[in-house]
Amino acid sequence: MRLACAITRGELGLEAPEVSVEVCLSGGLPGLAIVGLAETTVKESRERVRAAIGQCGFEFPARKIVVNLAPADLPKSGGRYDLAIAVAVLAASGQIPEARLAALELLGELAFTGSLRPVAGLLPALLAAQRAGRSAVVPAGCAAEAGLLRGADVRLADQLMAVLRFIQGEETLPRPAAPAADAPPALEDLADIHGQQQAKRALEIAAAGGHNVLFIGPPGTGKSMLARRLPGLLPPMTEEEAVESAALGSLAGSPLPRAWAIRPFRAPHHTATTAALVGGGSWPRPGEISLAHHGVLFLDELPEFSRGTLEALREPLETGRIAVARAARTLEFPARFQLVAAMNPCPCGYHGDLARPCRCSPEQVRRYQERLSGPFLDRLDIRLPVSRPGIQLAVAEATETSARVARRVAAARALQISRAGKPNAALTAPEIRDGCMPLAAGIRLLEAAAARLQLSRRACDSVLRLARTVADLAAEASVTAAHVAEALSLRNGGLRTGAG
Repeated sequence: MRLACAITRGELGLEAPEVSVEVCLSGGLPGLAIVGLAETTVKESRERVRAAIGQCGFEFPARKIVVNLAPADLPKSGGRYDLAIAVAVLAASGQIPEARLAALELLGELAFTGSLRPVAGLLPALLAAQRAGRSAVVPAGCAAEAGLLRGADVRLADQLMAVLRFIQGEETLPRPAAPAADAPPALEDLADIHGQQQAKRALEIAAAGGHNVLFIGPPGTGKSMLARRLPGLLPPMTEEEAVESAALGSLAGSPLPRAWAIRPFRAPHHTATTAALVGGGSWPRPGEISLAHHGVLFLDELPEFSRGTLEALREPLETGRIAVARAARTLEFPARFQLVAAMNPCPCGYHGDLARPCRCSPEQVRRYQERLSGPFLDRLDIRLPVSRPGIQLAVAEATETSARVARRVAAARALQISRAGKPNAALTAPEIRDGCMPLAAGIRLLEAAAARLQLSRRACDSVLRLARTVADLAAEASVTAAHVAEALSLRNGGLRTGAG
């Protein structure tokens, strides 16, 4: 009986657990059996492996071969295990040395010709291999993803024969090149929006503190234009954030963008299902909120989304993570996104508009706005009405560029990181008490507003976080009554739900 083992990685969200490919050659009728909770696509690898080994000039063992994919309780799917199975079979039959396999992780799908095909969801596996201190051998077609990891020992191969020669020490495999530093795409500029000074100020505060925003107003008032300019105000992603964002895109099968370090902007349609938004499927994949990780999620026509879908956002808005539960197991994906939403104030869209009369009854307006629950609204720090700008103002006004506003945002965000290690929007209740409490006049103002407007404790914490961000933009150490007053003005929203 001959034994050999090769190492590869499974697909389980961002975890990419280690999978040991154990091969046993024994007496009995020739054949290859694969065990270890392998799906059909994995079991079919026996034909791909047999053909590829023959094409490379090696002998496929005419013995009973059993391949065990451990751990046995981890579901395995796809063709990513082909390369590890082929190498382990050849090592067990003594045709290649086994000594180097303990330091290698092998991923790739085999063609009958012996060439290696790319596999999806590779980046999480490479991150896990790097943490384990092993080298990884992957298909050359995955060079773009593999090149994102600086410091990782990743080797590229386009043929099984090249991998076998590398294991035998007869040749070396190339490393992937770092992705070209393409010029970032031109982002939409805040200077293109005339008027809407309060809305642009709200957008600046949202960008500085990472706050969630809801714009409420009639059609044509620029709500979507404002939302699409938020990415241009945010600080650049760190390398760690960019790799994590790219890893989530890899899991979803999204192609790697050329300017991959740009903060994502996702704008799903209001007909999107809950699974499409938060993630799911028979084999769970990241949803829109995870693909917006470290970026912006824009939900237009917010009340048109189903109530259940919006309620599913409450957990990730609070924790920055989403758990997708299925019968076999529960997967957790990161979802630290910044939500920007837009809605009309009523079904016809013109409630409160001076240009066109509203056709809706008070009851219709109330029912439309109550599609958004109070607990969901409480997680939106900024809720601002957006009115139609005047034509003369739109012609005459000079406005700031996104680049100029972004410099103020970056300075305010740097203050927050140095003080608490996170943006103000992510502060917990104890951290709010330590760093966001205003001076005496500000406390009195907030207490009076809480009693008059019936603000919840969550809403009061939201006001304090907003006031701290306003103070940071002004580079002031203390939160004053003026900062609290501006924060309160950003939460009035004009909604009739009664939520704080």
